[in-house]
Amino acid sequence: MFDLDLFRVARSMPHASPGQTFAPLTTVWGEALDPDRLGESEPHPRPQLRRDRWQSLDGWWDYAIVKTNGASAARGAWHTATQPTAWDGRIVVPFSPEAPLSRVARQLQPDELLWYHRRITYDAAPGHRVLLHLDGVDWACTVWLDGKKVAEHTGAYMPFSVDVTEALSAGGGTCDLALCVYDPGSTGTQLRGKQRLDRGSIWYTAQSGIWKPIWLEEVPTAHITALSLHPDPDAGQLLVHAQVKGEGELQVYLGDHATVGSARAADGEVSLTLTVSDPHLWRPADPYLYAVELRFGPADAKDEDVVHSYCAFRTCEVMRDGRGVPRFFLNHRPLLLEGVLDQAYWPDGLLTPPSDEALAADVEAARDLGFNLIRLHIKIEQDRFYYHCDRLGMLVWQDMPSGGATPEPKRSLAYPTVFELRQRHYRDDTPRHQRDLGSDDPAYQAEWRATCRDAVTRLGNHPCVVTWGLFNESWGQFDAARAHEDVRALDPTRPISATSGWYDQRVGDFFDVHSYFRRLHVYGRDGRRAFVLSEFGGLTHHLPAHSVLAQGYGYEMYDDAASYATALGKLLARVRALWPRGLAGYVYTQLSDVEEETNGILTYDRRVNKLAPHG
Repeated sequence: MFDLDLFRVARSMPHASPGQTFAPLTTVWGEALDPDRLGESEPHPRPQLRRDRWQSLDGWWDYAIVKTNGASAARGAWHTATQPTAWDGRIVVPFSPEAPLSRVARQLQPDELLWYHRRITYDAAPGHRVLLHLDGVDWACTVWLDGKKVAEHTGAYMPFSVDVTEALSAGGGTCDLALCVYDPGSTGTQLRGKQRLDRGSIWYTAQSGIWKPIWLEEVPTAHITALSLHPDPDAGQLLVHAQVKGEGELQVYLGDHATVGSARAADGEVSLTLTVSDPHLWRPADPYLYAVELRFGPADAKDEDVVHSYCAFRTCEVMRDGRGVPRFFLNHRPLLLEGVLDQAYWPDGLLTPPSDEALAADVEAARDLGFNLIRLHIKIEQDRFYYHCDRLGMLVWQDMPSGGATPEPKRSLAYPTVFELRQRHYRDDTPRHQRDLGSDDPAYQAEWRATCRDAVTRLGNHPCVVTWGLFNESWGQFDAARAHEDVRALDPTRPISATSGWYDQRVGDFFDVHSYFRRLHVYGRDGRRAFVLSEFGGLTHHLPAHSVLAQGYGYEMYDDAASYATALGKLLARVRALWPRGLAGYVYTQLSDVEEETNGILTYDRRVNKLAPHG
């Protein structure tokens, strides 16, 4: 059926806005931010692997932006560049230089290197190690201690760590820390999500450098390095697996310490199973979390490594209901996924939230609006986002960040928008098709696979995460069938959406479509996969006083709050009515405005809920 609304398509054609100056816009949290006290007020960055002795390094740093001999030179210069002898000024970390809260507000170019510098001081107990944790640096960086390069890292979304014990010891508890960062932005093929140097419409301001927490942590010589918790409510068990350094015994205490287990480490690993009778199940209406405490060390050690964590018991899967219709099941009961798309951008912090309270406020806003799921779109957030979802009972559909070269426009947008059947008849595993999809660079493919593997492993302890989303609207899509197999092997406990929007490869647990310009209906069912409408809506109510541009962008414009609220209410009612026809879930676009894209329910500065503008 050709039911494409061509008039709506025409009204919604993306328009370019590069060069337009954004009006200043801040959140209440950004207004209250005090760079001088930033590190003092932050909670622990990793709630599921928390120790008592740690120190935030967020706050003021020195910075310098250094020009190289062109973009091609910059691609290699970050490995061996010499630290500047003078600094351009001070920057507030962890905000990227492009973000207003950094107090720099300058776009790093592909032919430039970004340097950071500060002195660090830490008074560790005798025999203990001090680790430097960098939770997110966009995109490639070297780490220098007292003028000596000690580490290199590429990849914007996943954390890495450096042992700084020797440098601190040599300096009497103090040493010189510097980072050199290279980021090609949208001129490269690396993973970057929705960032573009030529921002506009659905593409947002590119950022670079440190954008997640950076911090020090003290650990005993024998300590836990990684932790996997696998609650199995059907078996009444908690499977614990830890990677460790050193020899010793792991003791695990669950809840009120009535449940205890122990096992000795061998070859850097230790596993054990706790029996949990009649576990309290986690669900959105009752997000019950079990406290977990782990102690590791030799039997005669005076100081064990003590780690605080938590877990939750729940199951999630796609299976047929009593009528044979594939549905999403939580704790063996069918549940309609009622989601909202979250780009997780901020006017003052860009990809970095202005505070932990701001992170929690977005989750609470989604819940209060009646949604039970957030689709975190093309971004891997800092750990505390998932912690807030865990404790507040918000389900998370976790997208993988996209990258690659610029895809062929007709193949990546026009054809699948106009011709619905093309969503199901285009392979992504041939060289020619991968060129059209911008995914043929082997380095990009390797980075995508590594980041996907790391994300599934690191986020696997969070009960809120109930779906892995691999590729979106063909951006950098390649070998989705193989990617699906790899993720399924890593995590057989969660459903997978292999391709979201179009170019379905007939794998995964969902037949996942986007529909901004067509009649909402359920189609393409194969009796095996659940049907989800993972993007639709985009209704727009532009509020100039809470926007960065005088003109907004969206899929259907409304001039007043009343007509906007009425239209949105009718649209959500219409999509919910598809449940009896086989709809397993939906994701409305979107939670908040982003830059000129004003189709959010909340304004970009989060100061107005458009459904209750005077509330």
